[in-house]
Amino acid sequence: MELLTIGAFAKASRLSPKALRLYDELGLLTPARVDPDTGYRRYAPEQLEQARLVAWLRRLGMPLARIRRVCALEPGEAAGEIRAYWARVEADTAARRDLAAFLVDHLNGKDPTMSRTTAPLALRYAALSDTGRVRASNQDTAYAGSRLLAVADGYGAGGAPASAAAVDALRSLESETVPAGDLLNALEDALGRAEQAVHGVTSPGDGGADADAGTTLTAMLWTGSQLALVHIGDSRVHLLRDGELFQITHDHTVVQSLIDEGRLTPEEAASHPQRSLLLRALGRGADATPDLRLHDARADDRYLLCSDGLSTVVPAGDVLRVLTGTPEPEAAVRELVALANESGGPDNVSCVVADVVAQA
Repeated sequence: MELLTIGAFAKASRLSPKALRLYDELGLLTPARVDPDTGYRRYAPEQLEQARLVAWLRRLGMPLARIRRVCALEPGEAAGEIRAYWARVEADTAARRDLAAFLVDHLNGKDPTMSRTTAPLALRYAALSDTGRVRASNQDTAYAGSRLLAVADGYGAGGAPASAAAVDALRSLESETVPAGDLLNALEDALGRAEQAVHGVTSPGDGGADADAGTTLTAMLWTGSQLALVHIGDSRVHLLRDGELFQITHDHTVVQSLIDEGRLTPEEAASHPQRSLLLRALGRGADATPDLRLHDARADDRYLLCSDGLSTVVPAGDVLRVLTGTPEPEAAVRELVALANESGGPDNVSCVVADVVAQA
């Protein structure tokens, strides 16, 4: 079959000659023949399908290095790779959408520290942390105060001081006056202090037992009508509203990333050998990029912050039953911890339950 000139092939594939030359240099789309004297490129008609795939993937915004991998796969595997890429794009877009909404409100003059309700709201709260039935010591830290709620789950030989240091670094937020529009900045600054505090209680890469220590950190700062969230790791925040339970954090773990990319089902993730492997944490050498966002609060909302010692062993239905059927936060945290221990208590377990209540 007659080969196509680069101009004809560019027109048929909707790729410019300049792009075709670049893709040839990168080994992404090699011409069928290159004239040894003139260097003129010619392409086979059967290369059009791959060229069009490259064009479509570029329109998706896929990086060239990843396009090269996709083009080398069989069709079914290539489809899975595209699905995984788009799942990550959607997750990143959702995070940016939350930030954009906050910025729009801020620039339109809406004060996120002022109440949006006619009746003043307050928190009623309780926190409890327990070693569990298997671990020799407790590396979790749980804290609940009038403005700050936090759970941290330490790991490594220095996990206990790491989690305690991270939460202690946030406790100044209880008494700080945060200017309007600075809530997320204040939380991000506090996270920076928490990261430094964690580094301060772990060995500086000397090969000692503490060198790989670190912690997750999930915390919420109460502002009167909103809760500002900072989250890194696999501790979780759930919201009970109108009888339904919603998870409002996203685990930063290897298995969650595989679920997001469609490579793993939630059922498969539950028994995956790497289910506790973190992608983000506070610790030396760890990715400490946090999720930061704001949540509007309503009277009768109930928030649960917990370490994975609860979420990995107690079914969501049992958590919902306790949260809906136990009015007092102190009784609720005790019952949740008891459920984790009745399920074997394989890990430390920490819970914070906070109710949003209308002030009389």
